[in-house]
Amino acid sequence: MDYSPRLRDKYRNEIVPALMKQFNYKSVMQVPRLVKIAINQGVGQAITDKKLLDAAIVEMTNIAGQKAVKTYSKKDISNFKLRKGMGIGARVTLRRSQMFEFLDRLVAVSIPRIRDFRGINDKGFDGRGNYTFGITEQLIFPEINIDQVNKIQGMNMTFVTTAKTDEEAFALLKEFGLPFKNQK
Repeated sequence: MDYSPRLRDKYRNEIVPALMKQFNYKSVMQVPRLVKIAINQGVGQAITDKKLLDAAIVEMTNIAGQKAVKTYSKKDISNFKLRKGMGIGARVTLRRSQMFEFLDRLVAVSIPRIRDFRGINDKGFDGRGNYTFGITEQLIFPEINIDQVNKIQGMNMTFVTTAKTDEEAFALLKEFGLPFKNQK
């Protein structure tokens, strides 16, 4: 028997029929779907301390369940003492089963651990159906051991969908369980 993530089954059995009814789609293929989740973390202090970047990569690998890669600067910026080709961040892109597993952990475990949480801001849509939001500290993830954290870092998450409009993407992400602040 093949394993299928819980949110993938929920998408097929509950979200697709709900969105077809809400937006009057004629075909199942018109229903927007989640393509990938891209997680980025900028480590500005990595210019002076390379160990921070290595720690960020290990932490992001633990959070995502997939190997994170370094990101490098594209040009020199003298005011920041930045040279072209220096490591300045980490990123990971999740697709398919790993994407659904991460989203499930994010919604069910990590987001409720945010202090003074009142919902995710719904202004992070780009007009083409993609949504980006930031997290201020990596400590909300249960995979992170608080005793081993050198520096508290934030990260950005981008949800890339096949939705044509922001309303469709909002409805899709709302059905997946993202707790938005304002209701559209």
